[in-house]
Amino acid sequence: MHSGKALIFSAPSGSGKTTIVKHLLQTFSNLSFSISACTRDRRGRNEENGNDYYFMTPVEFKEKIDKDEFIEWEEVYPGNFYGTLKSEIDRIWSEGKHVIFDVDVKGGLSLKEYFKEKALAVFVKVPNLEVLQERLADRGTETEGSLSQRMFKAQFEMSFEEKFDATLLNENLEDSLVNAEEMFVAFTKE
Repeated sequence: MHSGKALIFSAPSGSGKTTIVKHLLQTFSNLSFSISACTRDRRGRNEENGNDYYFMTPVEFKEKIDKDEFIEWEEVYPGNFYGTLKSEIDRIWSEGKHVIFDVDVKGGLSLKEYFKEKALAVFVKVPNLEVLQERLADRGTETEGSLSQRMFKAQFEMSFEEKFDATLLNENLEDSLVNAEEMFVAFTKE
């Protein structure tokens, strides 16, 4: 059995969790990103299959569900699936590394349940919903409709904070990065 651990960062979209996860990956060589499988289209030219996501058709994805190849999966929007492949975790742990996840709140809780004491589930919290809305709007990738959909989902997701092992308030990014480093070091020492 591998001695790898799982570090799970969850948060509503726009809370800065991806920035924090990328920072940890650049800082620690014994940490590897869990690449999710999804059925959505690539965003722009810079997303690569097997690097950013494992892109699949809904049919391929459903076949893997039937074969129980996912640790967790969900249909985020109708026909739009995301999930974590068991083979991906085996790959990372066999390299002697710890795995880090950047997932939504529902996915984070599923992963925490699956990995149990091998996991540290961190909820990344924004100071308030206004800050979140600004960050999402600043990306310039949201329509009026998708922004309100994300905000509605974010409000719901924020109610799950106490189900996580730890909360990281992302108000000042520099502080958040240092706090995230400290969490990782303390957790992997145990």
